[in-house]
Amino acid sequence: MIITEVKSKADKNAFLDVARQLYKGDPNWVCPLDNDVNAVFDPAKNNFHQHGRAIRWVLKDDNGLLIGRIAAFINEKKAYNYEQPTGGCGFFECINDEATAFLLFDTAKAWLKQNGMEAMDGPINFGENDNFWGLLVEGFTPPSYGMNYNFPYYKAFFESYGFKTQYEQITNHLSVHKPFSERFTKIATWVMNKPGYTFEHFKTPQIEKYANDFLEIYNDGWRDFENFVPINHATIMESFKQMKPIMDEKLIWFAYVDGEPASFIVILPDANQLIKPLNGKLDLLGKLIFLYRKWKGVTRMRAIVMGTKQKFQKHGLESCLFIKLKEYVLPLKQYDELELSWVGDFNEKMIAIHAAVGATFGKRHLTMRYKF
Repeated sequence: MIITEVKSKADKNAFLDVARQLYKGDPNWVCPLDNDVNAVFDPAKNNFHQHGRAIRWVLKDDNGLLIGRIAAFINEKKAYNYEQPTGGCGFFECINDEATAFLLFDTAKAWLKQNGMEAMDGPINFGENDNFWGLLVEGFTPPSYGMNYNFPYYKAFFESYGFKTQYEQITNHLSVHKPFSERFTKIATWVMNKPGYTFEHFKTPQIEKYANDFLEIYNDGWRDFENFVPINHATIMESFKQMKPIMDEKLIWFAYVDGEPASFIVILPDANQLIKPLNGKLDLLGKLIFLYRKWKGVTRMRAIVMGTKQKFQKHGLESCLFIKLKEYVLPLKQYDELELSWVGDFNEKMIAIHAAVGATFGKRHLTMRYKF
């Protein structure tokens, strides 16, 4: 076997082609856009490179056939927040052979050790955890945009190598046509009518305002979670701009209490229903197909992230946001399903919200750690 660091254009293409070849016959797999994968490793498009490093490799057999790939990352803002300096590995793909998988893990481990790390998390992304994050172990159905999909045999590779589960990532599904419970609706209606409580959807001309509101809510609401690293303005602006081609402004809602940003939910139409035929290629033909399928519309949405400031977390604002969404979505007669992806098994408050709206289990991913 021959493992090669990705440097040349041919190497970059090979890195992308590994997945295309492995999943060629899998009807559930949706090829991520080449542009999205390449952007992770491009310092001009991923501001995580300002405080970290990323590297990737492709693996070929003795006949020159692609049989695997892996990437490794060090996020300087997070690496030293643990009991041991911890990097990450991701974009792992491999044929069904343990020796091949272990060679890929060994390669990532060696680079991380050389750079002062003593453990690696995986499979993760060199970026925010809403994309390319986690090992799928349950719910091998067509993924939504940004959600990792992999072969079931990967779990045995990670566990046999020595990775241990840090936390589970739960994805739940909500039928758009299923009514909310009477109690849920009653509470939400009461909250919405309280003096000083206002709700508004995202508006592109005011992107800076909503980016700042998002930042204020997110960094407050999540600050007490273990190893939390505040998100910065550049990252959220980058994310909003990436969302623009598929964004529906009325699927992104903010709640305010006496004018203070208090809560939000960010939902996008599922782009995977648009890009499935493209095989990762957003060339001229790909763009035409994308626009045509966007015009036809998709049937699934994905909730990317929710957040509420700590002092407002028992005010019922999340219930109101779901009511506002339903008031917009139902008359469209377009969407059938909302995927709530994902919530960590440590996040009891968000799990309770999923249960309150009547969501049912969909998928389970794992974030794992291997200590050297």
